[in-house]
Amino acid sequence: MAYNEAIGDRIKKVVSNWEHTDAKKMFGGICHLLHGNMFCGVYKDFLILRLGEEKAQKALESPLVKPFDITGRVMKGWVMVEDKGFSIDKELEAWLH
Repeated sequence: MAYNEAIGDRIKKVVSNWEHTDAKKMFGGICHLLHGNMFCGVYKDFLILRLGEEKAQKALESPLVKPFDITGRVMKGWVMVEDKGFSIDKELEAWLH
C-alpha cells in the first residue's frame, strides 16, 4: 500500500518554514528530518512521530495512537497516529511541535 500523500503534503506545509529540515522516502512512505534526524513521517494512513520514550508512553494513552511497529518489533519512542487524531491543521501542528 502506498502512503497517504495528502498527509505528507500537510506535514510539508507545516515544516517547510522550519530551518534544517529535509524529506526522504523511507518505510514505503515519506519521512521528515530535522538536522539529519528523522522526527516524523507518513506510513500508509498514519502520521509517525519520534517523541522519545516518555512522551510516546503518554501519547499511547489516546485510542488514536499506537506503537510504531511495521516489522514485528516496536520502535521505542515512536508512535503512529490515526488520521482522526490530526484531522484539522491545528491538531497536526500540535503533534509536530
